[in-house]
Amino acid sequence: MRRENQSSVSEFLLLGLPIRPEQQGVFFALFLAMYLTTVLGNLLIILLIRLDPRLHTPMYFFLSHLALTDVSFSSVTIPKMLLNMQTQDQSIPYAGCVTQTYFFIFFCCIDNLLLAVMAYDRYVAICHPLHYSIIMREELCLYMLAGSWFLSCAYALTDTLLLARLYFCADNIIPHFFCDLAALLKLACSDTSLNELVIFTAGSAVLIIPLTGILVSYGRIGISILRVPSTKGICKALSTCGSHLSVVSLFYGTIMAVYFSSPSGQSYDKDIIASMMYTVVTHMLNPFIYSLRNRDMKLSLWILFKNINNFSQVRVTYVIISLTALVRNA
Repeated sequence: MRRENQSSVSEFLLLGLPIRPEQQGVFFALFLAMYLTTVLGNLLIILLIRLDPRLHTPMYFFLSHLALTDVSFSSVTIPKMLLNMQTQDQSIPYAGCVTQTYFFIFFCCIDNLLLAVMAYDRYVAICHPLHYSIIMREELCLYMLAGSWFLSCAYALTDTLLLARLYFCADNIIPHFFCDLAALLKLACSDTSLNELVIFTAGSAVLIIPLTGILVSYGRIGISILRVPSTKGICKALSTCGSHLSVVSLFYGTIMAVYFSSPSGQSYDKDIIASMMYTVVTHMLNPFIYSLRNRDMKLSLWILFKNINNFSQVRVTYVIISLTALVRNA
């Protein structure tokens, strides 16, 4: 079909969540609470790592950037979804949809790569503890972080540019709560074979290579523990890797549940519900996992609350003394 016989679209319509109109208020409050919990929880982790000198290590350096990525990832889709639920306006401009797709892919890739980098950090800490400070020097940490951002930007930009070259006909309804790349390709009138090829090759590499690195790192950790089996060694390994391993399992488990475990031809409702797991729930739970299962984070959190309490007591005492002095002078 020639382009002159087609009609371009200036906006898309997001169908949103599969909920009844009378349930909009309840789900709006629920997802707003989840989003605020995600933002505040991850910002608290960043604040703790920033304020506590004991947390200025490679592990917590990467954790602070993972927390920042979690906040950004959730902010790409959830605010727009909440706005649509509140205003009942399901439209999103073409440029806004493409931009949302870019940042969704971008932060998803960074999440993926940061988890792999953190797995390598845990491998060095357990298997090469004497050389940890030499291997995980500041320059290497910065290089790995910059590499993660660069690769994520390159892949997201490639997918977005290939998407922007497509032509869309009159059908502009996206059966999702955000501009999902797969849903957009189904609406395109142009040939999407190149897009699908890039997603299959580069997309698979972006997902499989970091996952392989994580599995290899934890495999080496397991072999190292088995060589010198001891209760102390196992407890140390669990303490060092437990939080990260839980986050990895949650992140990759939900993604695989969406893209691999679901049978073909499943309903859009099931796909949307599954997508909510890794776009909302996973990033909300990450702060709790790292706070509740990490002794250093719990100690830093306790110190922060103690300092806030002491500061409040000092302020109250100062106010009481000031008021007493004013009464006496009167």
